[in-house]
Amino acid sequence: MARLGGTKLGQLLGNAAFVFFVCVSMNAQTNTGASGIEGTATVSPTHGGPSKLGEDDSAPMANVSFRVEAAGATVTTFKTDAKGSFKIDLPPGRYEIRIEQAMMKGRGCGLGDVEVTAGVFRKVHLDCDSGMR
Repeated sequence: MARLGGTKLGQLLGNAAFVFFVCVSMNAQTNTGASGIEGTATVSPTHGGPSKLGEDDSAPMANVSFRVEAAGATVTTFKTDAKGSFKIDLPPGRYEIRIEQAMMKGRGCGLGDVEVTAGVFRKVHLDCDSGMR
């Protein structure tokens, strides 16, 4: 049976372990630079007439498509989940978020001038107007 201490086999295994840990470390450093936007989208009012105390006047916008634009061009699109939540990767920059469907009758839905910085997921809330009054 070979000794691992001073033999070539020991050196080879030691080098392999070193390479493995360097690769794992580099992968962890790469993943920390992720950036983008995350948040929720709601619509309000959800019913006509005046708001009533204790009655929720907004609802999550489930499964709704939005587009992300930069300098007037579409960068990507995304869809909210069943709870109106979303999270998308984006490189650092300035963006606008617009609803894809032409379903909003009121002021519409979207955000202008959302700035994404490196290594950060910017939290945003899209409060969309249903047009009900």
